[in-house]
Amino acid sequence: MASQAQEQQPTPEHFFDAINAYQQTAAIKAAVELEVFTAIGEGNTTAAAIAGRCKSAERGVRILCDFLTIHDFLTKEGDRYGLTPDSALFLNRHSPAYIGGAIGFLLTSRITEAHARLTQAVRIGGTALGVGTLEPENPDWVEFARAMMPLMSMPAEIMAAELRKGAEAQKVLDIAAGHGIFGIAVARHNPTAHIYASDWRNVLAVAQENAQAAGIASRYHLLPGDAFETEFGSGYDLVLITNFLHHFDQPSCSIFMRKVHAALQPGGRAAIVDLVPNPDRISPPTAAAFSMMMLATTPSGDAYTLAQYEAISKDAGFARVELAAPQIGLDQLVIAHK
Repeated sequence: MASQAQEQQPTPEHFFDAINAYQQTAAIKAAVELEVFTAIGEGNTTAAAIAGRCKSAERGVRILCDFLTIHDFLTKEGDRYGLTPDSALFLNRHSPAYIGGAIGFLLTSRITEAHARLTQAVRIGGTALGVGTLEPENPDWVEFARAMMPLMSMPAEIMAAELRKGAEAQKVLDIAAGHGIFGIAVARHNPTAHIYASDWRNVLAVAQENAQAAGIASRYHLLPGDAFETEFGSGYDLVLITNFLHHFDQPSCSIFMRKVHAALQPGGRAAIVDLVPNPDRISPPTAAAFSMMMLATTPSGDAYTLAQYEAISKDAGFARVELAAPQIGLDQLVIAHK
């Protein structure tokens, strides 16, 4: 009984883990830049071998790899390091699911500065950086488009396959297309579909490159500009709204969804792909915690629950809203039917 009581004593460890969490960020960034995970995946498993492959000091590599092992990014047996399943899949450059390049966007100075000023953001209820990441033609979104595509390739395929179960799409609007991979996946699953991609002009250059590489350039059309102001046209069977609505407050989302509703033909669908927290707003952890990113980087964005997306969609005139079964990576797929 005494030992159990001792284990339950309050400890400052959680506080120190949180306040020093920036060390994990720095360690992952260093390991990605030095290609530590790739080196281990290639068979370099000792500190000396990894150091040779990464052109770094053995002492530095040993300390870094031990730290990464403590935080479950590596394994260690004796003096040999190995990759965890997650690190092997996502952090080895030789993996088709490699996402290490995402640090180019996730650690941009704009985003890190926004979080450094979080106290002020909490006081005012929104980003301390004016419009935050929502400036027109923000070059950070070009970095996003290039860096995040590998992470989104598999979710895009899952989404496209799920949407194909409903009906074949002929005319598709892709909102905030970014890298374009969601629209491109839909084009692959719907061989006669034409994709109309909306985003800032500088970002659409990336999407156009990817459409060309995917062999669908003749079916890929650009709608550059602010999505709230761009003329979309009409007659769409399907509108893709991927990781977009969370940047805005709920009334703005309803206004935008009215515009989407008007662009759809009768019986058309709006596919919302986003992080969706449970009603308690503290689970699942990744989706729920995303609200903090929106607080730091946008004036009024949030992570919305399914009930909120249903309210937004019905306020915009949609007849029915459903949550699709498959998980779309870290996101969920909410389908609003006109």
